[in-house]
Amino acid sequence: MDMKRILMNLGLMMLFVVLASGVSAQIQKPVKWSYAAKRTSSTTATLYLRAALDEGWHIYSTGQKDGGPQKTVFRFEPTKGYVLLGKLVEPKPKVRHEKVFDMDVQYFEKQVVFTQKIVLKAKQVLLKGTVEFMACTDTSCLPPDEVAFSIPVK
Repeated sequence: MDMKRILMNLGLMMLFVVLASGVSAQIQKPVKWSYAAKRTSSTTATLYLRAALDEGWHIYSTGQKDGGPQKTVFRFEPTKGYVLLGKLVEPKPKVRHEKVFDMDVQYFEKQVVFTQKIVLKAKQVLLKGTVEFMACTDTSCLPPDEVAFSIPVK
């Protein structure tokens, strides 16, 4: 009987430790996205898609070559209220050779602002879409993440 009670108490303690460690684990979100739109004329606007990165983290350029890390990809939901004007623009990325991927990678640290021009077909537009990206440090990467956004253009 005593051995049964000891095993039961040991099992309960192990369950408590497993549950407690699961509660204390936090999901890392090292990239915070923000969005804005500015009218540049009565029929055009510029979208600003800003990533603020925690210290030590980076994301990859929209022009990152295949065969390496997940490049940043913006997808805009088509509506009758606007059309994209030209391609998405990003600042010049940093470039370095990463041994993990055995290739040169293009990336951004700290903060990056992507811009996209649009032609407005309506007075007010709620532009929706997603951004897919991969956040890494010098020693590890998080799985690719996808974030939905909506940007009012008035």
